[in-house]
Amino acid sequence: MAKERGSVRSGDLVKATGKSRQAVHNNLVALCREGLLTREGAGRSAHYVFAGDRERIYDYALEQLDEALVWEEVQDRPPFSNSTGSALNGFAYAFTEMLNNAIDHSQGKHVSVRVGTEDEALWFSIEDDGIGALASVMNKFDLATPLEALQEISKGKTTTAPEEHSGEGLFFVSKLADAFSLESQELQWIVDNVRHDTAVGSSAVSVGTRVRFQANPATIQDLRELFGAYTTDLAFDTTQTVVKLFEIGHVFVSRSEAKRLLHNLERFRHVILDFAGVDQIGQGFADEVFRVWRRAHPEVRISTINTEPAVGWMVARAQRAVSV
Repeated sequence: MAKERGSVRSGDLVKATGKSRQAVHNNLVALCREGLLTREGAGRSAHYVFAGDRERIYDYALEQLDEALVWEEVQDRPPFSNSTGSALNGFAYAFTEMLNNAIDHSQGKHVSVRVGTEDEALWFSIEDDGIGALASVMNKFDLATPLEALQEISKGKTTTAPEEHSGEGLFFVSKLADAFSLESQELQWIVDNVRHDTAVGSSAVSVGTRVRFQANPATIQDLRELFGAYTTDLAFDTTQTVVKLFEIGHVFVSRSEAKRLLHNLERFRHVILDFAGVDQIGQGFADEVFRVWRRAHPEVRISTINTEPAVGWMVARAQRAVSV
């Protein structure tokens, strides 16, 4: 009735079904919880709008949950049931990677999955009630702040269980999305690959972790193409790191900023430093990255992208010093 009319009131359903108002109310609450209806208004003006094609909600206990079985349930219903081929493969990869993180690492009890549409894009969010992704990385690597944990995650190959996981999932999922966000410890990491931008902000999520993935099925990147940009002979050996995430003030000046940026990057054979949004860097920062660290790790190739002229000049100056 809601789909045909656009909206319904509880009184309409009492008349149509002959059920009691309490029974109708209970069913409406359940349908809202599942994401099939959305309640608008309050009191006598309350009505329910059909939302089944826009958003659905699934709740699960995390104990012994299988991410593949959950994806089978989700993909058979709107909005993903209309996706096929490489688009569906991309969503399947991102969904199962993120849900598996909640299952294996969150130490939580429940997870809530939401799926829906926005303009021409499809999206999903996964939220658990565990210890929080950033808290987990902080504890594992003895880091001082959630921001430092986020910086490590953004590089790739960061995992709290190296025997079971490679740490690649978050890195590749964040690159695959049109828009991706991770919220934990009241911090939010936002990746906008359409605008080629990334940001860190505040979040209301203080317990557990929430991730959100959005992409247009018509333009989502093929997984082979995505992996090919960061792998050699199937090995994940290339990373692209956004320098702006490691900013302390307004200008990258200190060697300490450089050292935080470079931490654990020796795990890769090729490091791409993305200087988008960085107007200038100091001599100490450039020297630490392009001379000191480069000499200590000659096996790692460093390249830069999105450099402003002032940044490029300082980088070139430090690189020339390597051969002196």
